[in-house]
Amino acid sequence: MPPFTTTHRMSTLPGIAHGFFGRQGGVSTGVYESLNLGQGSGDNERAIVTNRKLVRDAIGAEHLQSCFQIHSAEAVWVVAPLQKRPEADGMVTKEPGIALCVLAADCVPVLFADPKARVIGACHAGWKGALAGICEATLERMESAGADRRDIVAAIGPAIQQESYEVGPEFRDAFLAKADWSERFFVPGHGDRFQFDLPGFVHEVLLSEATRARWRKPISPIDAAIAAANRIMAAMAA
Repeated sequence: MPPFTTTHRMSTLPGIAHGFFGRQGGVSTGVYESLNLGQGSGDNERAIVTNRKLVRDAIGAEHLQSCFQIHSAEAVWVVAPLQKRPEADGMVTKEPGIALCVLAADCVPVLFADPKARVIGACHAGWKGALAGICEATLERMESAGADRRDIVAAIGPAIQQESYEVGPEFRDAFLAKADWSERFFVPGHGDRFQFDLPGFVHEVLLSEATRARWRKPISPIDAAIAAANRIMAAMAA
């Protein structure tokens, strides 16, 4: 079984399995070594199928559903295993046995679960999708499936860290134009460059969504399992 990490809060939810997988524990070789789940990569198809089965078995799912990630704010509803990956960056389901899987390199993988409504979600939040609203879109899609925002738990997975994420002034300006509160996630770097805290930005978006929902507590029960990584697969099943 490939190694994976979990977050404490989500691990306590009954009937919900989740995990953040790295590159170890698969069968791919060469540049794709070893746990490559990318269906759009140039890896050997049999190796990808085997790797996806390893992840599926690790979290006790019958199907592992992915999307064709396009750095968008599009979240889709999954009612059955899809042969063709939908172009989206968020997925939601309440079907038992279907695991949702998002892939990330520098981007932020986020997993969601409402244990009462038995609705789960997953999204891939790169800077474009995060700024466009992929986290909000995934939450809204969960609510349309019967979830209650007051009961949703979110887990942020490993992603690029601020000290490694250098951006230019035009990048910062784009964020401040749409989210002026995001200024604190940029710190001065070399010359006119800035270091951007993408996981921090995503975390703040989730906190804001919790506040908008008027939860009894001022913030959502978010687990932040943030670390440097060069490829992360996040999957969960209900």
